[in-house]
Amino acid sequence: MTFVVLENCIKCKYTDCVDVCPVDCFHEGPNFLVIDPEECIDCTLCEPECPIEAIVSEDDIPDGQEHFLELNEELSREWPVIIASKPPPDDAEEWEDVPDKLQYLER
Repeated sequence: MTFVVLENCIKCKYTDCVDVCPVDCFHEGPNFLVIDPEECIDCTLCEPECPIEAIVSEDDIPDGQEHFLELNEELSREWPVIIASKPPPDDAEEWEDVPDKLQYLER
């Protein structure tokens, strides 16, 4: 099993989760983070650290967001590993509860 970063992270990209990850399974894109399912050890440490609840167990992916499991896997092969937290984007709070953000994902 793995954890998955969901749509709510897009354009928010809070990185609190990165500091607690013992295996460096997070990868960073321009405006989104993903989890490498091959590296994730299901430790559960990242989930409570996300201030916008954008990280869930693959067993708890909400209806309509199942494709984020594959998206995390795909992008983790393309994007670099992030091992330390960074400040969020200046407008992160404005994007926290915006629905349908997949269209804004930058690759």
